[in-house]
Amino acid sequence: MQVNSRRRYFNKFATMMAAVTGAPVLFAQQPPQSGAPAASPAGNRPRNNHTQNGIYYFSGTGSNDGYSRDDHVLVTDPFEKHVTRTMDALKRSVERAGCTMDSIIHVEVFICLAHADNVPMPTGKARFDAHKAQYDALNKIYGTYFSPGKAPSRACMAVEWIPGDSLIEIVGSAMVVSPTPAG
Repeated sequence: MQVNSRRRYFNKFATMMAAVTGAPVLFAQQPPQSGAPAASPAGNRPRNNHTQNGIYYFSGTGSNDGYSRDDHVLVTDPFEKHVTRTMDALKRSVERAGCTMDSIIHVEVFICLAHADNVPMPTGKARFDAHKAQYDALNKIYGTYFSPGKAPSRACMAVEWIPGDSLIEIVGSAMVVSPTPAG
């Protein structure tokens, strides 16, 4: 079973379009410029997480962030596994920044359906039902990470693609409750 990652598909598409138009390849994977954020040792996307005025801003936490390549999930793995791993990675991230899950102010959650050679993409009502099933599964797991009445405001959007073989990505902000020492 070969999973054709969305990133690889997009790169092939961009290369083909560049060849047809004679333009340079857009969005091609290139090594980071000097001074640009580098990918983490686990091979994850560059992070732009930062703290400003007592607020921790976190970007793009997905189901493979903070996990080694040996512990990589695929788009064909169950959606619930993606949600649990993403929430665990988010919890570790906010705690490293001196926050708690209950100090999260707002999150935006992006979900997508699996794009794989052996998984047919639903259309019409079946597509809506598939996203609704993901949303229901998300809510069951998501609520267990917060104290009663402490869940942050949230927006949830269904999108076509998420980087890093993840079916979910979370961005947001949290209040710092115990600042980490400068190091």
